[in-house]
This record gives sequence, C-alpha cells and structure tokens, in this order.
Amino acid sequence: MAGQTSSGPALPLYLSEPGRAVADYGLYLATRPLAQRLPKGDGHPVLVLPGLLADDVSTNALRRTLRRLDYRVHGWGLGRNIGPTALCVNGLRDKLDYLHGRYRRPVTLIGWSLGGIFARDLARTSPDRVRQVITLGSPFGLTSYDQTRAAKVFDRYAHLHVEQRTLPLEPEGVPLPVPATSIYSHYDGIVHWQACLNAPGERCENIAVTASHLGLGHHPAAIWAVADRLAQPEGTWEPFRAPRFLRPAFPKPARSTPCAPVGAVAGSAA
Repeated sequence: MAGQTSSGPALPLYLSEPGRAVADYGLYLATRPLAQRLPKGDGHPVLVLPGLLADDVSTNALRRTLRRLDYRVHGWGLGRNIGPTALCVNGLRDKLDYLHGRYRRPVTLIGWSLGGIFARDLARTSPDRVRQVITLGSPFGLTSYDQTRAAKVFDRYAHLHVEQRTLPLEPEGVPLPVPATSIYSHYDGIVHWQACLNAPGERCENIAVTASHLGLGHHPAAIWAVADRLAQPEGTWEPFRAPRFLRPAFPKPARSTPCAPVGAVAGSAA
C-alpha cells in the first residue's frame, strides 16, 4: 500500500497529484451515465466547503451532482480558503445558522481537506444544527506537520488567521457528536492517509477510495459514497456498504484506535 509511514506522502505521489487529478476528472466524465443509479435525496440542506487555496469552483462537480439528486446544496461563498481568517470563522458560523433557519432542518456538512476540518469544528460547536459530517481527504487526525505537504502554504497566511491551531488538531479518542464519515485515499499525495482516519465508534467510519487528493471531490467512488451517506433517513445511521458491482472501487479501509461511545463522552463531560 502506498506511503505507509508516519511522515508525509511519498514524493512521487505528491508530484503526480495534478496529472492524477485530471485523470480522476476524466473518470468522472466517463461514468456520468451511472449517475442515474445514485440514491436519490430527501431535499435536506448540504453545505460544501473547499480545501486550502480553493474556492467554490473546485466543488462544482460534486455540488451539481448532489443538486440533481434533489438536495439543497450550497457552496460556502467565502472566496478562496486561506485558513481560519475572521471572514472564514464568522462567515461559516453565519452560513450554518442561515441554512438551518431557512430550511428548518439540520445541515449536512461536506468538507474537502481543510474544509473538512472546519466542518468538524462546526459540528462540535453547533451539533443541533448539523445532520452529519462527511470529509474528503481531511487530516483532522494530524499529529505532526510532517504528515502534510501543505503546512508551508497554510503558514504563509498565518498572519491573517484569528485561530491558532496546535497539534493534535482534535482531542484523541473523542468522536464527533454527529455521524461522521471520512473518505480518504491511500494514494493521497498531499496529506498522509493515516491523519484522515476516524477512530471507530457508534456513528463514525472511514471509506477508502483510490483517488488523488486533488481529485477526491469528483472521483466517481467518492461521489457514490457521499450520495449513499446523504441518502440515509434523518435520525438513522448504518455503516457504508458498497453495492456489489462497485466493490472493487472501494479498498478495505484502515482502522484507527477505538473511540469512546458517544453517550459515554457526553456523560463524562457533564
């Protein structure tokens, strides 16, 4: 399996990211006829957050697909993602409040890379407004900056950040208070895949695909997994199971260390 170390992704994976992302998009175009087999939605609101240095253009393919499945899909509308600036932190909080108030339903948050870290932050601070969190190559389990090749780019904008993050990014073994799905790739050339793993719990899981990091938002297997997770009836959750004809597209996911049950964590905090 590619890059099985605790440090960052192997250099060949990193250097081949742009080309592999283009190939992933070609695969997306080639498999568009299969989109009619995606599970239909229930119309609930979905907020999609882009990765570092990206904007809503990067998530167009994913958002278009989800709209066709009858979700109320929104981009974040905050321009280029350069980290936790005041515009980002306040804007995301306001956007979540607006969508929750407009639709009067909890919002599913989908975050790509850094966007997924922000999505998980929102779920921790506003669990009553969040239906579930789905991340795409998000290194929320980062314990060392050596695990990512994006640290220098992130630090370039640190003077604009209103939140300073320390490692580990999240409390160890503490699950989100809402269902959480991490879609990741062992062939990610930007962040090490081990930093993207949910610890097993009552309502958290990991789904492996064979995409590049830059292609996770439009890779067909990732889109299928997102659509499957969104289609679960509100208030219910079952682990992901790929349909038989797509099982080769989903390698067996790795497992992190177990986390405490959701109820036990809430009780200990009280």
